[in-house]
Amino acid sequence: MILALHLSYWELSVLRTVGVLVAVLLPAGTFVYLFLFKMVSFMQSRLGPMEAGPYGSMQLLAEVGKFIQKEDIVPERADAPLFKLAPYLVVGTVLLVYLAVPFGPDMRFANLDGGIFYVLAVSSISSLGVLLAGWSSANKYSLIGGLRAAGQLIAYELPMVLAVVGVIIQAGTLNLSGIVAAQANGSIFGVHAFGNPYLLTQFIAFAIFMIAVQAELGQTPFDMPVAESELVTGYMTEYSGMRFLLFFIGEFASAGAFAAVAATLFLGGWALPGVSLTSRWMDLVGPIVLLTKMVFIAGLIFFIRFTFPRFREDQLQKLAWTVLIPISLLNIMATTILKVAF
Repeated sequence: MILALHLSYWELSVLRTVGVLVAVLLPAGTFVYLFLFKMVSFMQSRLGPMEAGPYGSMQLLAEVGKFIQKEDIVPERADAPLFKLAPYLVVGTVLLVYLAVPFGPDMRFANLDGGIFYVLAVSSISSLGVLLAGWSSANKYSLIGGLRAAGQLIAYELPMVLAVVGVIIQAGTLNLSGIVAAQANGSIFGVHAFGNPYLLTQFIAFAIFMIAVQAELGQTPFDMPVAESELVTGYMTEYSGMRFLLFFIGEFASAGAFAAVAATLFLGGWALPGVSLTSRWMDLVGPIVLLTKMVFIAGLIFFIRFTFPRFREDQLQKLAWTVLIPISLLNIMATTILKVAF
């Protein structure tokens, strides 16, 4: 806070921009190495990349360098402006989500009273980028993939929002820092030592939220928009070079963003049991704590991705509309009754 008083507006803006980029790229790179390169390799009894850097730790940089050098191709019949805009729209959505996520007592980019409402609103913008990519490519595979993605995102937005409503009712606030404080200052059966992470009291909402996140990310078993065996790579079929790399970054950065939101809502965010929420040290330790919780949640996301087979389109829609939404409504009703009663 003392530093902030001595910095001009443009200097603060530069620091915030750099901070958001670090918050996006660091978890994304970590997830690619830990899960895409290593975890799936061990699950399949192989080593994964081992040549670039110690234990293949520099493989991601090699992949980025490869894509940057590739030619950026725009199909002849494509709508060029929209075709070029789509990947930036997807990545930009991730940057906007991180603005509301708190990393410590004062480590946040924006302290929004309606923080969770803002996060849910901007996260849905990515569906526009996917739909733009599919339609502007002038490719039938891409168009089908874009339409599948749009239908999937619309279907699973509602269960995600309804799952979060239970947390909002219990915490009594839409502010993400307030939700962290409510969990840290809460108690379990009168015991205050561990707070009250909502994973325990809102475990049904957590399960629904994670299923919806899996669908929002287009991860298996909800990967119909990019189904390789049916649509080549769906809405990304015509993309190459840097723009394909942006979609790739957006996929893992979105996983990091949703993991950060889930950790904040259900695992107490940056807070630690028994540590004061006003401790200045938590501005340094808090981001590490939150990143650790994000890795745990992302591990669950990618474990499911590498384990389950793909749903049919009708099964996907049926799960959202006939199973997840009714259960989430029952969870809201139960939370409301218990909140009033106790």
